[in-house]
Amino acid sequence: MGMTAVPATADQPPLAPSISRQLFLDSGYVLLGLPLAVASFVVLVVGLSVGIGLVVTVIGLPILSGTLYVARGLADIERLRLPAVLRQSRIRPQYRLPEPGASAWRRIFVPMGDAQSWLDLAHGLLKVIVAVITFVVTLLWWAGAVTGTLYWVYDWALPRGPEDSDLAQLLGLGDSTIARIGLHTAIGLFFLITLPIVARGCALLQASFGRALLTGVAEMRNRITVLEEQKRAAVSAEASALRRLERDIHDGPQQRLVRLAMDLSRARQQLATDPEAAGRTLDEAVTQTRETLAELRALSRGIAPPVLVDRGLPSALAALAGRGLIPIELRVDPELASPAGRLDPAVENTAYFVVAEALTNVAKHSRATECLVTVTRHDQLLEVCIGDDGQGGAHLAKGHGLVGIADRVRAVGGRLSVVSPVGGPTEIRAELPL
Repeated sequence: MGMTAVPATADQPPLAPSISRQLFLDSGYVLLGLPLAVASFVVLVVGLSVGIGLVVTVIGLPILSGTLYVARGLADIERLRLPAVLRQSRIRPQYRLPEPGASAWRRIFVPMGDAQSWLDLAHGLLKVIVAVITFVVTLLWWAGAVTGTLYWVYDWALPRGPEDSDLAQLLGLGDSTIARIGLHTAIGLFFLITLPIVARGCALLQASFGRALLTGVAEMRNRITVLEEQKRAAVSAEASALRRLERDIHDGPQQRLVRLAMDLSRARQQLATDPEAAGRTLDEAVTQTRETLAELRALSRGIAPPVLVDRGLPSALAALAGRGLIPIELRVDPELASPAGRLDPAVENTAYFVVAEALTNVAKHSRATECLVTVTRHDQLLEVCIGDDGQGGAHLAKGHGLVGIADRVRAVGGRLSVVSPVGGPTEIRAELPL
């Protein structure tokens, strides 16, 4: 039995924090963004100006290259801040690297030929515009919320001349203290209630600008890479399944059909001279026919078992466990047994294939005495776990059809992990996105 872990393609995004914590995260992100934007703007403008001004000389190119490296470092700082606002895992682009043994001048030109380095530079120069707008709006809302809701505390300390008019008077609410405090408190409550929304919007505006320039291209490239891997895995799994089906048909039903044709031909020849021998030959032909039908049914169950299509994954796994050569304990999430809990056909087929192939390898290679199959659903993830008490030592490189399991899992965007120390036990865990 051999399996290995297939690494995950992406990390799980951070959990959503509470409203109050998200408010302080968003506000801190926006308010800290302005000094960082100003510092980035000053440093990059100076470096870019000096580099372009001296580009006609030898000195200008290293300065320009160094400015791009500084822009990359400032961009990394921003990438560290993005997950708190966007609730996603950190993504860093793959920058171009100098070739081993490259000369100093070739190393200088490496960042200049990297598109992401120029995007980092553009972000450092243009972020100050977005940062100023979001900073002013966020600070204004915080000031309105704090000064308005606490107006009753310092109202008595505000100087008022005989000819001064308060906002309450201008609105025709009178000049009483209650009217004045009530109006300012109401304004403060408005700012306080809308503060989380405004702070969130400003943070998303600033973070989205950063994401578009700093990680947008990287996300697109990563997504293309994942899709290409899934396509290759699907093609490989389909090719392996076709080869296995062709081999099984050739070694089983095809040989039996050849023998059936020979038996029928022999029975026809024996019919005139030895009817009893012809009858025995026909009996053998009938037996061959039944065995051929049984093998064809077994092959059809491996491709798309009718019970899986008609009654769902739990019933199909129960039938699969019932045909096992060793005792198999099956634990399936009850939610999957209900009509409303039916999964997407592609996910059901993949889960069934994983269990079927794993149990086949357990029976052939593990020398196990018992096996446990667990299928559970966690939000948008289906977890399939097959464990046995066999000899262990499982690894994907050893083959035994386990390459097909990994390909099938990757083809639907899932991941496969295996824990199989020498001496056992072995646990195969497949996580399939719903």
